Amino acid sequence: MTVLYPPVEPYAQGMLDTGDGDRIYWETCGDPGGGPALVVHGGPGGGAGSGYRRYFDPARYRTVLFDQRGCGRSTPHVADPATSLRRNTTDHLIADMELLREHLGVERWLLFGGSWGSTLLLAYAERHPERVRGIVVYDVTTTRRSEIDWLYRGVGRFFPEQWERFRAGSGLPGDGDLLAAYARLMEDPDPAVRARAAADWCAWEDAVVSLEPGAPPAPYGSIPSADRQALARLAAHYFSHGAWLEEGVLLREAGRLAGIPGVLIHGRLDLSSPLDTAWHLARAWHGARLIVVDDAGHMGSDTMRREIRTALDAFATP
Repeated sequence: MTVLYPPVEPYAQGMLDTGDGDRIYWETCGDPGGGPALVVHGGPGGGAGSGYRRYFDPARYRTVLFDQRGCGRSTPHVADPATSLRRNTTDHLIADMELLREHLGVERWLLFGGSWGSTLLLAYAERHPERVRGIVVYDVTTTRRSEIDWLYRGVGRFFPEQWERFRAGSGLPGDGDLLAAYARLMEDPDPAVRARAAADWCAWEDAVVSLEPGAPPAPYGSIPSADRQALARLAAHYFSHGAWLEEGVLLREAGRLAGIPGVLIHGRLDLSSPLDTAWHLARAWHGARLIVVDDAGHMGSDTMRREIRTALDAFATP
């Protein structure tokens, strides 16, 4: 069994004013003089849980966690329908990361994250490569429309009954744009409509990971109602817009990462984010090493946790 580092508490935390109405929760853990590392959580809307802290050696890392706009401890929270999503896009999140770096006085940092977090940190790194000293990602995604279509339509061939319920929950009479339909439902003034749409969204996410060995039951559907609604609202918002990224841009411009060492860790059994995306990224990014974990899916495994800790230990400042 992989042993992670003991639980630690933040030595500093705060709310960063973005200047346009949002306040971003952040915290720092470990050694204030250690190598800076930024944790970029998934979702969108997943929030930065305390479990991330345990992957980093507290004697060698200055670990920074933050909750992306509208979720977790950041305000205003998007579970409140009065919270506008107009200022919640990939560009806004990248700008928030840069503002946080400047606020904390970090020159260059290691980036760590998975799933949606891997898309966001890759987009940040390709825009600001001079600010990145290394990258460790797991559950690799680039949020191409082809990846989105697979997750919310294509993989339904493995779960036809659950996908039919997901489609029916959208309210569409036929085979239309499910993500746009869910995005509209999450803006409905009726709280019962929003709650039902969030439950249907998370039930589908649960179904996709249900075949993975060791996957917890209902990892999405079991989270608190406000977090469930934030996840569904933000995910539908981002994915119905292709995350405001040109199709394939993160793979096409992976050359901008040249000189940045990276480790890509991906489960062979990941139905949510099939392995080919990580494979294509590793081929396009000179300096990246791909580790395929044969016993892991999107929810990870003990082997994956060991590979993540090993990769982060290798990047730690002596």
